[in-house]
Amino acid sequence: MNLSVNFQTQANLDSKRFSNDDLNNHFEKFKAVIDSEKVGFFQLTDHSEHLDKAQDMYEKHREKTHFIQVGIGGSALGPQALIDALKTNKKVKFSFMDNTDAEYISDVLSEIENPKKSLFYVVSKSGGTAETIANFSIARNFLRDNGIEEEQLKNHFVFCTDPSNGQLKEYADKHGYSCLQVPYDIGGRFSVFSHVGLFPALFAGIQIDELFEGANEIKASLLNSNLEENILLQAGAHIMCLLEDKNVNQTVLMPYSSKLKTLSHWFVQLWGESLGKVNSIGTNVGLTPIPAYGATDQHSQMQLFMEGPSDKVIFLLEVKNKSVDFNLGSGLEMDSAKKLESFKLNQLIEAQFNGTLKALKDQKKNVIKMSIDRNDPKHMGALILFFESLTALMGEYMEIDAFNQPGVELGKKYAYEYLKNLNCPADKMVHN
Repeated sequence: MNLSVNFQTQANLDSKRFSNDDLNNHFEKFKAVIDSEKVGFFQLTDHSEHLDKAQDMYEKHREKTHFIQVGIGGSALGPQALIDALKTNKKVKFSFMDNTDAEYISDVLSEIENPKKSLFYVVSKSGGTAETIANFSIARNFLRDNGIEEEQLKNHFVFCTDPSNGQLKEYADKHGYSCLQVPYDIGGRFSVFSHVGLFPALFAGIQIDELFEGANEIKASLLNSNLEENILLQAGAHIMCLLEDKNVNQTVLMPYSSKLKTLSHWFVQLWGESLGKVNSIGTNVGLTPIPAYGATDQHSQMQLFMEGPSDKVIFLLEVKNKSVDFNLGSGLEMDSAKKLESFKLNQLIEAQFNGTLKALKDQKKNVIKMSIDRNDPKHMGALILFFESLTALMGEYMEIDAFNQPGVELGKKYAYEYLKNLNCPADKMVHN
């Protein structure tokens, strides 16, 4: 398993700001964060019981052929990234009830061909997330409308929530529903290696033990005391230096792989919800994340990346070895086809990746080149832990709490106030 990170930035950065003493100071702060009792993402892959409990629950429901994840944000994006990247089991269909858009939910439900073979995985750490509970209610009604009796509903639901508290946990205990856990020290966007992601991964045919193996193998690199070799410390210092020297306040993740497209959207939530905060002196800070994927976005966003403002750092991620390939020789009497005649499809996307990398460098844009040997569970495990760790480290650089989301909570508060107003007479409505 190999994950390499190379910095291609052309800007002149102030190297004095991040001396070895500075790097060591941030390194010690990062280690203190991941060792904190309140932050458990880094240690998740040290515990095999997560794998065992997910496997036991899978054996109980493995005959189901349509898996529907009911959650929002980290309760859906991480699992979806795993499934899109690594799914091998073509016998199980996957859907995501991850929004409160009625038209979309209607489409999801209409695609369930056999409700008796469906399993709804309801994920909410708090047990009271409005979007999740709304869709849980809709799923219950859907199953009952399709002839499934009340006493049989528990065979079509598994909950994933706080191990001891919350409304979902209480409901599960009262009505005999199966329940997996979101550990108390894990937030939704850091929960991919918990039951949140492991349970659906099993239905997708993903080797979850290899996910853990890949994450554990990269830990040595992330905790390397030789700071000049530590890819995590170097990446964090590089991004922070760009932010402070050049006001580079946007971050693009652009894997050259359609299978990793959703990984970019998971990164957006991880980066945005963790790093968009008010810092210790009351300043609004953040590194706006942008999802992209190659080679598709070479024909859309790349024009902006190439000739637009130099306010972005771009993670270009290549997958060196693909599991399949296609010859491009076709005998077509077209100049463009003749240029491709002697090549294969993987050579084309390799050329597109390296051509874009060189062009961005020529334009003096800020690029961090990342490479993995192949798209498999081990490398996915390494990628996920790298970006989770980088997020935690950037929180320390920016002097914020990367593990809360007060802005999100405020929006929830106002949403509930609005709902209450809908049931109030007009003359008693509260307007903010």
